Amino acid sequence: MSFQLHAPTPVLRIFDEALARDFYVGFLGFAVDWEHRFGDNFPLYMQVSQGDCQLHLSGHHGDCCPGASLRIVTPALDALHQQLSAADYKHAKPGIELKPWGSREMTVTDPFGNRLTFVEDAEP
Repeated sequence: MSFQLHAPTPVLRIFDEALARDFYVGFLGFAVDWEHRFGDNFPLYMQVSQGDCQLHLSGHHGDCCPGASLRIVTPALDALHQQLSAADYKHAKPGIELKPWGSREMTVTDPFGNRLTFVEDAEP
């Protein structure tokens, strides 16, 4: 049997909506695509995106554990680094590292312990 799989959509745990918006929208430049709540006084579940990268952010404790680690490929790591440096976000001042396996990487940790590593692979 043959079938096609698409890229997964990670679900990341958040604890504070304002901090999540400040980090993902204000600092990283993601857009909020949609938001959902089951009712009044329920946690937020929302999708943010930047280009082809889509993330789900959930305030529901049963959806996922904090402290996830994502690797997000980008062909424009230098431009992203410049954008984040210009944002002057007080909780993160990421730098670019050249890894022994040949990729260039920049890691940023969100306010909830989730680690996003932006990766630009070396030329073959």
